[in-house]
Amino acid sequence: MKRLSRLFLFAATVIIFCQAGFIHASTTFKLATVTPPHHAYNEGAREFARLVHERTGGEVVVKVYAGGQLGKGERELLEGLQVGTIDMAVTSTGPVSNFTPDFAVLDLPFLFVSNTHVDRVLDGDVGTELLGKLESSGIKGLAFMENGFRNFTNSVRPLVQPGDFKGLKFRTMENPVHLAAVRQLGAKAIPMSWGEVYTALQTSVIDGQENPVAIVHSTKLNEVQKYLTLSGHFYSPAMLTMGLRKFRGLAPDLQRILIDAAVAAAVFEREVIRENEARQVEELKDWGMDVRGVDKEVFVRAMEPVYDKFVGANPHWKSVVERILTQK
Repeated sequence: MKRLSRLFLFAATVIIFCQAGFIHASTTFKLATVTPPHHAYNEGAREFARLVHERTGGEVVVKVYAGGQLGKGERELLEGLQVGTIDMAVTSTGPVSNFTPDFAVLDLPFLFVSNTHVDRVLDGDVGTELLGKLESSGIKGLAFMENGFRNFTNSVRPLVQPGDFKGLKFRTMENPVHLAAVRQLGAKAIPMSWGEVYTALQTSVIDGQENPVAIVHSTKLNEVQKYLTLSGHFYSPAMLTMGLRKFRGLAPDLQRILIDAAVAAAVFEREVIRENEARQVEELKDWGMDVRGVDKEVFVRAMEPVYDKFVGANPHWKSVVERILTQK
């Protein structure tokens, strides 16, 4: 009888601990990126790991795997979240439209005008709604970090007017809006995994690519690209995400810790990106890049057919675009 009582007490204690959401010391999450360790994605990921460690008393560990250790392309990372081979990831939103098409509304050219505008949208209702849409693809959106405003680089000539793009071959992400926008400028858009880009530029398989300054700087594209055009044609959010099945399997208290830590780490990461950009542009000039700005209004007019195409095909985007534009 005493033995049965002890077993009953033990079982009841286990149930209480589980219902209370106590965290086990063996909990470890793998967080992957494709960017070099010193890129801001990974600084944000490490800050997230630090906050989770601190807020769980060291009982939860987030291990950051940078530089494509767990997958060379961002689509591969997102697929890893779906099947559970990766727990968490920081990726750009570029490939996300292949999983959740409505995310592509953020990729419309020249949609955002400033960092303040970005923060109002991503930290507000529009951002929350878009993160929620990821769940239909088996992905939990925790928070928006950023990659920043995207710019063109190439090895052929300066790009100042839309006509300067004609005939050049540019790598883009596998993203319908990005592909259409680059083609609208008269260039050839070639979707390619990021892990292949440096070699493709080096061997002139492609003439150029488009990415934020932080990526150009951290991957030393100045070694294979002469010209940097500060076009700011797309704004590139980044997402801290988790496999939905794994997230839902956690106790509610741990879910809350992860979300709160992700939001705090996202604020930290955006600050890192923005504080570094001016310095990085100057360093790229020092390293031999020809850096030029553009008259954005000329490019905005050139992109009108892209809006007509995608908003026309997705009429519900119209209200989202209007909500974004009213928050300038």
